[in-house]
Amino acid sequence: MTDFYKLTPEQQSERYQQLAELVLPEWGLTNTSLSMIKMRENAVFKVENPDGKKQVLRIHRAGYHTDDALRSELQWIQALSSAGVETPEVIPRKSGDLFIVPDSQLAGDPRQIDMFAWVDGSQLGSAEGGLEGDLAIQQNNFRTIGALAAQVHNQASQWQPPADFKRHAWDLEGLVGEQPFWGRFWELDALSDSERDLMIKTRDRVRKDLGSYAQSSQNYSMIHADMVPENVMVDGEHIRLIDFDDAGFGWHLFEIATSLYFSHSDKYFDQLIDPYIEGYRSNRDLSDEELSALPLFMMARATTYLGWVHTRKETETAQELTPMLVEMACSMAEKYISS
Repeated sequence: MTDFYKLTPEQQSERYQQLAELVLPEWGLTNTSLSMIKMRENAVFKVENPDGKKQVLRIHRAGYHTDDALRSELQWIQALSSAGVETPEVIPRKSGDLFIVPDSQLAGDPRQIDMFAWVDGSQLGSAEGGLEGDLAIQQNNFRTIGALAAQVHNQASQWQPPADFKRHAWDLEGLVGEQPFWGRFWELDALSDSERDLMIKTRDRVRKDLGSYAQSSQNYSMIHADMVPENVMVDGEHIRLIDFDDAGFGWHLFEIATSLYFSHSDKYFDQLIDPYIEGYRSNRDLSDEELSALPLFMMARATTYLGWVHTRKETETAQELTPMLVEMACSMAEKYISS
């Protein structure tokens, strides 16, 4: 990490703003208004043009993806759109390239920057704030999310990626190997000695259970891998999926676990699973036998979030979320180990 992360959040935000302004002409944009939407793993801006048209500009976390991997993400988004899955429209630069890596030290290390068309609507919820709306609304939303997840899996299971397609994998090694994709979660500084022992036992148990779980085109393909409430935009009857930054190859049940994870302690949770599965099954087969492995993938998902904050501890978001994520993971692990 560079000295960029030693700056205050306000100073980082200012640097991101300057970097965004620097690259806007690459998309032929002038006299625009920039406002930050969020600054987490990526810095995301709303771009407003004089004619009222809006776009979203994304400045990526340094070093998360190679250029080939980012290009592959954007290619899959376009392929999903062509298959009828509602995704943000990728806006190429004037040169035709899908993103740019400017020669600038404003944000420390080189940053990939891309742009999408604006998506109307509001987030279904957030990791911190939970779900919004009454039970009937949430049941309908989760039914639709389940159907959307199945649409994604249908496309991915039948799709032949380009020869140069490169994305990470949420597989056995990516989840609970010696070097998990999001980091060695059992080494998180915030864990107490007993919590660390629990996470090591959990890692070993999940590795054993995943090792005997089948992997085929029926249950494993490209997945969004971050289909959480804040990445689902609701606009009336339209529900659109955004933020494919974590998309990679993985089990379909890992996708489902991700969708449900931050809601599992919600008072409505037991009444949301059924409509979600009902929605999924409306577009794709999912047997009760397959579904019985959901606790395994919920546990695997919990550990990844500890790895996320462990390897991003310099960020304000990781510092804020760590206590909640540790509590959630340890509570789930105690039940999983004893089952």
